Amino acid sequence: MKYVVVSGGVISGIGKGVIASSTGLLLKTRGFKVSAIKIDPYMNIDAGTMSPLEHGEVFVLNDGGEVDLDLGNYERYLNVTLTRENNITTGKIYSKVIERERKGDYLGKTVQVVPHITDEIQNWIERVAKIPVDESGEEPDICVVELGGTVGDIESAPFVEALRQFQFRVGVENFALIHVSLVPVVNGEQKTKPTQVAVRDLRGLGLMPDIVACRCTQRLEKPTVDKIAMFCHVQPEQVVVVHDVNSVYHVPLLLEQQRIIQVLTNRLKLDSMNVSSPFIAKGTNLWNQWKQLTTSHDRMFETVTIALVGKYTHFKDSYTSVIKALEHSALRCHRKLTINWVESTDLEISSNDSNRVKFHKAWHEVCSADGILVPGGFGSRGTEGMIAAAKWARENKVPYLGICLGLQIATIEFARNVLNLTGSNSDELVDKPEHSLVVFMPEISKTHLGGTMRLGLRPTHFQPGSEWSRLRKLYGGADSVEERHRHRYEVNPEYVAQLEGAGLHYVGKDDVGERMEILEMKPEDHPFYVAVQYHPEYLSRVLEPSKPFLGFLAASSGILDELLENNLQVKASN
Repeated sequence: MKYVVVSGGVISGIGKGVIASSTGLLLKTRGFKVSAIKIDPYMNIDAGTMSPLEHGEVFVLNDGGEVDLDLGNYERYLNVTLTRENNITTGKIYSKVIERERKGDYLGKTVQVVPHITDEIQNWIERVAKIPVDESGEEPDICVVELGGTVGDIESAPFVEALRQFQFRVGVENFALIHVSLVPVVNGEQKTKPTQVAVRDLRGLGLMPDIVACRCTQRLEKPTVDKIAMFCHVQPEQVVVVHDVNSVYHVPLLLEQQRIIQVLTNRLKLDSMNVSSPFIAKGTNLWNQWKQLTTSHDRMFETVTIALVGKYTHFKDSYTSVIKALEHSALRCHRKLTINWVESTDLEISSNDSNRVKFHKAWHEVCSADGILVPGGFGSRGTEGMIAAAKWARENKVPYLGICLGLQIATIEFARNVLNLTGSNSDELVDKPEHSLVVFMPEISKTHLGGTMRLGLRPTHFQPGSEWSRLRKLYGGADSVEERHRHRYEVNPEYVAQLEGAGLHYVGKDDVGERMEILEMKPEDHPFYVAVQYHPEYLSRVLEPSKPFLGFLAASSGILDELLENNLQVKASN
């Protein structure tokens, strides 16, 4: 097993996840089986209870693990299926060590950060790195390990020490370190001092970078690269420049052009590893598809504008997977994507004069968009604005996609304005509404928040008579599909008959037919009015877009019928 560790210096949020994912992708194009682990040095057990406005999106895995959003990057780039074990947190490590101490596993010894915490970290990495993550079912060849945060932070110290020890446990020829650092430009001058200091601190902790990845807004001049190499104790070819490019999908090409794989090959002796011909051929095909994708991106001229009506729009990392799913689908539809970020509270009528400008601007963004998307969320704030946006999309025949809360919003809107059930609402949003269209799921805990929602991969069954469903056609006419869930509330089945009788059809339900999973209006009533209780964005891949998002983008681009026809032709040829 080979390990490629990615750490960061100077500041956080400089793109370690994209660089780690891109490096893993390049290794995969060489035929290697690649896994990934993310280390988050916070005390939380997982990301499930953390605010999206502070930490960003909570990404959900097949096994129901609520993890850091970077695991979504790994899955999208590497086309792998990870587990909750692939996300290590300080909380998980300490819980494991304390549990063992309570059992007496340490035989009365004083339990300390070194060696007990650091040993547990190393054991965890070594164990999880061997878990198969792709369709081959085989143990990975290489594991990319990303250390979150910034080296030098007090909370990262046990993990840095564990990795220092780990390089000797696995053998220095099996351990490579990529250190990502910021190179700012001040008054036109490229400043190398922050990177020099960051690498000096790293070396002082016992870790030597094999590659220094320099994040910068522009290409670095050769004297700058030579200076970084000299003061960071590496060769110039070990300094990789990761400047701003047209999209994150260009980053693998940027790294490949700078021969990062050759550096890793020499460092890890990858040439000595036996890679079977089928994996090499598969890797070559993957790289050809990726290059074609980025080339087509640069040649796109037609645009599609989507209004994303959310409640966390001030921090766009809250919707990372939604953004990526839209991008994947726009690439497939050959459209340049424009997202109108609409804070849902701005759509609500207010008597406050200072809010009137925001109100009119927000409605302009909604009314001028080619499609309207209402994503997931929690709490009552901004939901009336979402309901208003769903009403606009339904009445004006604008393509609509609702996700999780977006399905519940569409249900409430339809009950109010078509069934005339005034007072319709969700039990989550108001206390004892006159008509509870959305209710709390009976098996969910009301006292514990962490890991208690309906989580992970679950089946959705298309109902008899739903052959007309455009979403079902996008799924290839399947009888059932499996998607990832994350919710505590569901549509009240007592109102379903009324809703369906008026034209809002729940074409997809759970195993026993009691939980509403897919909502859709017939094509003769609306060009594309679809909402799903699950989160399809979690399974969207760069080269294989999510079907609900793909249909939504195609409808918003005016090419849905063409896309469905092509799907039918592909199915017939198979």
